[in-house]
Amino acid sequence: MKRDLQLKTPLFDAMVTLAESRKVSFHTPGHKSGKGISTRFRKFVGPKIFTIDLTTLDEVDSLQRPIGVIKQAQALAAEAYGAEASFFLLNGTTGGNHAMILTACRPDAPVLVARNAHKSVLAGLIFSGAKPTFFSPEINSDLKLAMNISTEDAKAAIDAHPEAKTLILTSPNYYGIAADLKGIIAYAHQGNVAVLVDEAHGPHLHFHPELPCSAMAAGADLAVQSTHKIIGGMTQASMLHANTKRIDLNFLSSVLRQVQSTSPSYILMASLDLARMQMATEGEKLLEKAIRLAGKARKKINTIAGLSCFDRAVLNRRAGRNVRDLDVTKLTISVEGLGLSGYRVSQILNNEYQIQVEMADPSHILVIISIGDRQDDIDRLLQALQGISTSYYDQKNKQTLSQKIGIPPMGRPTGMRPRDAFFHPKSLLPIEKAMGRICSEIITVYPPGIPILIPGEEVTPEVVSYLTEIASLGATVDGLDAERRISVADTKVLKTGKDAAPAMKASIS
Repeated sequence: MKRDLQLKTPLFDAMVTLAESRKVSFHTPGHKSGKGISTRFRKFVGPKIFTIDLTTLDEVDSLQRPIGVIKQAQALAAEAYGAEASFFLLNGTTGGNHAMILTACRPDAPVLVARNAHKSVLAGLIFSGAKPTFFSPEINSDLKLAMNISTEDAKAAIDAHPEAKTLILTSPNYYGIAADLKGIIAYAHQGNVAVLVDEAHGPHLHFHPELPCSAMAAGADLAVQSTHKIIGGMTQASMLHANTKRIDLNFLSSVLRQVQSTSPSYILMASLDLARMQMATEGEKLLEKAIRLAGKARKKINTIAGLSCFDRAVLNRRAGRNVRDLDVTKLTISVEGLGLSGYRVSQILNNEYQIQVEMADPSHILVIISIGDRQDDIDRLLQALQGISTSYYDQKNKQTLSQKIGIPPMGRPTGMRPRDAFFHPKSLLPIEKAMGRICSEIITVYPPGIPILIPGEEVTPEVVSYLTEIASLGATVDGLDAERRISVADTKVLKTGKDAAPAMKASIS
């Protein structure tokens, strides 16, 4: 990678040059460089941001068919990330997942999907009409977390379904747990299986040797990353990276033209151009600081009564064969020893200490340490956690709420593919009355957005019990309406036999 070349920001520079030219605008957007914007808005953010809120113009190129500065900016991103081609995304990794799947998975084509997929992967399968076979990660009952897909389980799925020529993985997962992408991808490619990776939480991995291997470095055919989640992109700004041996780039470009807006935000694209430059030229230095901050925080958290935060060594010791690496900038903090749920600790941090965490689940809170964090931010978090421990930890009477809630269950496969269930005639039923019916909606606790029920799966008593209990703790259950009703297909016939999808198996490590 040529550092001097990576210092360039062709799109951002063109936008600034155009803004400074003070040309008269008779085109969109209607606020005309901020002259028509709300006074309150302009006072808060300042006037300059509106001068680079542009539309498709000769000077700043077109995302739909880039031939100028956007093309140059995407080429620089491809070089920085070790891809053959890279594309800017303005609907987050959600849009990238849709594009990957529509490109690689034709209607009715068999595809292998790791069951820890984000809901956007499921939506992509619904759009494409592909026939997914799901296989699941191991569940670590000690940590009360789903691990990532093991190499052995991925190989077994590939061997059991030689007809499937596409494999979809999620790595790292929300908690920073990474799959052995090198091993899995190498095995998949031996059978000419294309590997698509939802790498939403890994836009930084490529730029520091102490972090897990990135999808592109591991040889993935397609990978999508949320630049906004971890590094310097603005919210919704993501990238899609491609290697071309098994991917038709012309078709991928065509798909992106269908799923992306014809009125893209140039401000978001500029943030991608600059985030790439920042990572390519000083990413290792910036990430080194974040890794050290996270390491010190993890060590201190493990001294606070009622709390624990696992590291690579603990993860590998407890998870055995499943785990290969961990993004150490993610701090998954177990709060079980406080007798509180993660949701409750998150609320206390927010309301009493003015600290907001990334997410919570019944047993944990998740903290992301990024290039934007400083030592005083970490100190404030640690002081707050110590204060919560002092207030709530009771060694004699400590509770473990997550033992009551348990590990998230999954719906029971029926053989009906997600697209068929989603478009099937349906009804809304109270969730307690939906047992035995086929779900026609994606039901997930958000975040992290991993589906509890996929369209085409049977609503089981275990799922109903889990969703009821977790909602009582304050979790957001996406897919149920305001009256806690669930959409089910108007059929009770569950397929069995060779056409049925394989049952989910969660082994306990």
